Amino acid sequence: MADSSFDIVSKVERQEVDNALNQTAKEISQRYDFKGVGASIAWSGEKIEMRANSEERVKAVLDVFQSKLIKRGISLKSLDAGEPQASGKEYKLFASIQEGISQENAKKIAKIIRDEGPKGVKAQVQGEELRVSSKSRDALQEVIALLKGKDFDFAIQFTNYR
Repeated sequence: MADSSFDIVSKVERQEVDNALNQTAKEISQRYDFKGVGASIAWSGEKIEMRANSEERVKAVLDVFQSKLIKRGISLKSLDAGEPQASGKEYKLFASIQEGISQENAKKIAKIIRDEGPKGVKAQVQGEELRVSSKSRDALQEVIALLKGKDFDFAIQFTNYR
């Protein structure tokens, strides 16, 4: 019988992030506490740029954006927000979306699977993802449960289970 396998990836649906960003922009334009503070949020290349006239307001824009991401099922671990920076009379805050599992993080996951996972489970790094395979589907289920129980500082999803 062929081995069963699944992939561990860290992907974010760009369209969902876009929708969350548009919802945030709409809410900022309508909310009373954002009137007259010059608050805005928009894509700036690959980064998301938030602006307002005070540090508190720009952090509030980030807070609204984070709540929209959560509602759309996107893990906040994939959002890498910087610190507010004064730029003339306004404050700017840049955030980026993290995708892919770095080699270092993939090795951490593989080590956890080797050390704590069931016997006969193999994990191999393939670019920015990790392929986990075993003869037993139950062993793969155990690995998924094990990894869901761990608290990584990056988002992971399980795909291609077969």
